[in-house]
Amino acid sequence: MQASLSLSVASHASPAALARSNHSSASFAPVNLRFCGLRREAFGFSDLKQSESRRVCPSSARRWKAAVSALASDNGSAPKSFDYDLLIIGAGVGGHGAALHAVEKGLKTAIVEGDVVGGTCVNRGCVPSKALLAVSGRMREFQTEHHLKALGLQVSAAGYDRQGVADHANNLATKIRNNLTNSMKALGVDILTGVGTILGPHKVKVGSSNVVTAKDVIIATGSVPFVPKGIEVDGKTVITSDHALKLEFVPDWIAIIGSGYIGLEFSDVYTALGSEVTFVEALDQLMPGFDPEIGKLAQRVLINPRKIDYHTGVFASKITPAKDGKPVTIELIDAKTKEPKETLEVDAALIATGRAPFTQGLGLENINVATQRGFIPVDERMRVIDANGKLVPHIYCIGDANGKMMLAHAASAQGISVVEQVTGRDHVLNHLSIPAACFTHPEISMVGLTEPQAREKADKEGFEISVAKTSFKANTKALAENEGEGLAKLIYRPDNGEILGVHIFGLHAADLIHEASNAIALGTRIQDIKFAVHAHPTLSEVLDELFKSAKVKAQVSSPVSEPVAV
Repeated sequence: MQASLSLSVASHASPAALARSNHSSASFAPVNLRFCGLRREAFGFSDLKQSESRRVCPSSARRWKAAVSALASDNGSAPKSFDYDLLIIGAGVGGHGAALHAVEKGLKTAIVEGDVVGGTCVNRGCVPSKALLAVSGRMREFQTEHHLKALGLQVSAAGYDRQGVADHANNLATKIRNNLTNSMKALGVDILTGVGTILGPHKVKVGSSNVVTAKDVIIATGSVPFVPKGIEVDGKTVITSDHALKLEFVPDWIAIIGSGYIGLEFSDVYTALGSEVTFVEALDQLMPGFDPEIGKLAQRVLINPRKIDYHTGVFASKITPAKDGKPVTIELIDAKTKEPKETLEVDAALIATGRAPFTQGLGLENINVATQRGFIPVDERMRVIDANGKLVPHIYCIGDANGKMMLAHAASAQGISVVEQVTGRDHVLNHLSIPAACFTHPEISMVGLTEPQAREKADKEGFEISVAKTSFKANTKALAENEGEGLAKLIYRPDNGEILGVHIFGLHAADLIHEASNAIALGTRIQDIKFAVHAHPTLSEVLDELFKSAKVKAQVSSPVSEPVAV
């Protein structure tokens, strides 16, 4: 495992997910992440006007593109003209982001989708899950009597209509899916329906017979839920996140296999709706992918007070669905010794062991590409690498299918980066600047390295790190909301002020993280960002205090401008 965050996030998955899948001979390394990075057009806010082409080709970019072309030769002669400048296989968030940016750059663009527009994020992931989490958040507010009394409020017993909650999630997914489709059509993106199969660097078969040519091709096929060996999924009592988002029933007692992001979010939903939850985690601690200090606090707030128990250091070696009046049975074995531990009997089981890349049937053999644990190998610019270690000309892969960082907004950012490259501007995405969030109540967010990762990097490269922390209990806005439980943590280099990582647990943490994310992306140092002004009273002052509390040895890297009279 490399030290970079682009691969280190794989630790978020439960080791139970490392078992070989029943439905595939490939070995996957699933990642327990599911987040969304929809562009504003998905919500119907686009003016739907195609921008003029802004293609920029400086001489350095031309030299770079020429060098790229020289690295690999085409598999066969390329057509003299193409049906499209850019063809994208997969209409999820990554493909959608790439398509819209390509149109803005003046490229004739088509997108191929064999299922439904929006992919996992919109239809079976980020969007419907946030609808369910919005419900769980309201329910928690109504159910927490001491919290309401502190605000002087009185609310009668809260209840919910299961079908109404399910409809809310489904209707939101439908709305966003339609908006995605309409935005692409209005901007001139052709939507080709059918399974895309690559025939060569410039040729893709859509469906059974339609062959389309394109100068450049982006693979954006995403991922599917990973089901370890020994688990029988019936879609009713033993389910994946795909099934759970339909909320066809709320079990009295549900076991969640894996305590990463997916499992943690669903525990928030199910306990708010009245279920008891049992976590089954293969590692010795819950929430293994989070910064340890944040994970410890999150367990105290999100798990210990709720109707949740857990088993750590165990695999679910076999899960049998409920039938003939018998409950779901889960056979547990010790993760290290593989000795039998005990058998659980529950009403339902949710398999939250991560996701596996959806890369089968793409015709990768036609371009001499071999997957690695199911993922398509790419370089730092998302260019596909063949079995001989050479670049495949004009073929790129973004999102979950390449495994660099299995986040929807990461896929979109990678797609935009690729479009920049094919229009003549070299661009390399800094994955350490991409934030992630878990939408529990309260939320968890992070960007960059965890403290253990940062210390490992410091030891290897020979520098020191420091840690600064601030509490939500000192924030006026959080106290006004009676939501003072929370912590923000900054990991940085005291010698030069470089931000290595920021982790937040607390009210609206998912929104607060972006100031730190942008600072990392822009290379802003702590000694500069501590001069930024934050409105008072706002939650953003949590980060304001965090940066100001850091002790940096270096002087301010850029002078503070004098005020200008107007």
